[in-house]
Amino acid sequence: MSVLTFHFGDFSYAFLSVLLEGMPFILLGTLLSGLIDQFLPSRVMLRFLPRNPFLGVCVSAGMGLVFPMCECGVVPVIRRLIAKGLPVANAVAYMLAAPVINPIVALSTFAAFRGQSAAEMTIFRLGLAYLVAVLAASAVHNLALRHVVRRGVLASAENAPEETGHSHGGPAVRLRAALDVAVKDFLDVMFYFVLGVAVSAAVSTGLNQEVILPLAMDTWLATVSMMGLAFVLSLCSTSDAFIAATFTAFPAASKLAFLVFGPMFDLKLVFIYSSVFRKRFVAGLAVGLFVLIALLSVRLGSLGL
Repeated sequence: MSVLTFHFGDFSYAFLSVLLEGMPFILLGTLLSGLIDQFLPSRVMLRFLPRNPFLGVCVSAGMGLVFPMCECGVVPVIRRLIAKGLPVANAVAYMLAAPVINPIVALSTFAAFRGQSAAEMTIFRLGLAYLVAVLAASAVHNLALRHVVRRGVLASAENAPEETGHSHGGPAVRLRAALDVAVKDFLDVMFYFVLGVAVSAAVSTGLNQEVILPLAMDTWLATVSMMGLAFVLSLCSTSDAFIAATFTAFPAASKLAFLVFGPMFDLKLVFIYSSVFRKRFVAGLAVGLFVLIALLSVRLGSLGL
């Protein structure tokens, strides 16, 4: 039995179809990120939070609906917000949830899974991401700040002046700066997206399906392997659904795990998280998220997802 059955024509068709379908959502997401980066005052989010810690975490996990951010841009934002007084648990809730719980991701997920229970997958993706973010942030609430945040992060941030964006000047100047940020983010994200599309197209068209069928047939193996793939590919949350939808042989639960774990923790986020949080906390976060998402996804699969 041949492992590889590569045909360039099939690969090109699969590659271009996913690339062209996902690109508009990446563009829209990076434009919004650039506008938020330049026009969102640092203290705005603090005004919406209730004083009760758990309710504050719950609200923070849902604020991506109002302030959508991609996983690449959210960490610098929460670093500034922590310096302005946002509790770390609230920051972690927003950091984990915002890349998934936002209108652009909901729209892209629904579009990617047309014909594959799109509404159900979209609802379960946002719901599971919200639950995981709240549970993880609630655990962080019980940790001492010195065990979570790197030394010097708060001190250096507190010395920075109050800001409404990264640049000063009138709306035209800041709009230009927002476009510059959006272009940079778009090019950075497209690198990972093109790589992910290429890998996905190669697997779906060039790999003998009988080779990966044993993984797809077992829910646990399928879930773990898809989460590992999400970690390695490091895709943007606005486009990863188009990759996941191509793995038609895999159960929905494993694709759900791919869609929730990837935006919360992937290879590029290891380095981004380490710029704010202690390495031990980052490692613990990785293990905790992996186990929690795997367990919940498999459980949903057993219930008929």
